[in-house]
Amino acid sequence: MKKIINKPENYVDEMLQGIYAAHPDMVKCAADDLRCYCNAVKKDGKVAIITGGGTGHLPLFLGYVGEGLIDGCGVGGVFQSPSAEQIYNISKEVEAGAGILYLYGNYTGDIMNFDMAAEMLEMDDIASISLVGADDVLSNDNPEARRGVAGIYFMYKAAGAKADQMGTLEEVAAAAKKAGDNVRTVGFALTPCIVPEVGHSNFNLSEDEMAFGMGIHGEPGVWNGPIKTADELAAESVDEILKDMSLNEGDEVAVLINGLGATSIEELYILNNSVRKQLEAKGVNIYRSWTGEFATSMEMMGASISICKVDEELKGYFDYPVHTPFICQK
Repeated sequence: MKKIINKPENYVDEMLQGIYAAHPDMVKCAADDLRCYCNAVKKDGKVAIITGGGTGHLPLFLGYVGEGLIDGCGVGGVFQSPSAEQIYNISKEVEAGAGILYLYGNYTGDIMNFDMAAEMLEMDDIASISLVGADDVLSNDNPEARRGVAGIYFMYKAAGAKADQMGTLEEVAAAAKKAGDNVRTVGFALTPCIVPEVGHSNFNLSEDEMAFGMGIHGEPGVWNGPIKTADELAAESVDEILKDMSLNEGDEVAVLINGLGATSIEELYILNNSVRKQLEAKGVNIYRSWTGEFATSMEMMGASISICKVDEELKGYFDYPVHTPFICQK
């Protein structure tokens, strides 16, 4: 294992200490707990949005805490859920009088702990709504059972914009749900990654092998086989997405090309171009695209493609300015 760390067991907390030290004007911790990660600025009367999940996916999840996006994030261990108590403590810190939207990935541990935190809020007479991102089309035929991966970025954007515009809790939840209902993702891995406290790869791929449909924690995909070209991967990914989401000639979409941690930005732009050609050939127009790292898996090499069908409302949310220590769109 080659990593720039001290002790593996201190990986998460020392990472957080570094972020707080680098950005004291933007983020802080609550309840004297490094893993209760909060926006340093509270906007009175605004719906608070809280997310959370395991470490190892930066900028997901905590990287979206900031202006125009999320207000707090429960930080779990590597690929582990934050606790219900941490989520509750964050909620008490960032709640600003308009209720709380819990918005996170569709994973069992996260669902359990966010639900427990919501029950604790109810006892405090604080209103909350919970939504999960479930955009990974190859993870399950049932849309409600799918994993939440990079497509949750569009849900963050929609909810964050509506909240910053002082929408009600119901309006903010509706904005996030609309984005979630219209986004689909397909991902693929070329190499495994190493969890620091484990010290070895979480799965194996041979030198000339890749995994199509693999999850961001190393969950099995739909096939392992020879590495394909960017054009081939784009064609198969777009086809899989369009099997699940109807797009017609003239429709507009937003596209997110996401690197999983060790894929060069050059390769991601090659993939972006390949996806563009696929959509243009089908008469689908790209309104806006993002290319970079939005939901990683430690140092895994690979990428995911997210496509979100847009209308004028979603365009406004996606164009809304945001500023966090990791993301800036002005």
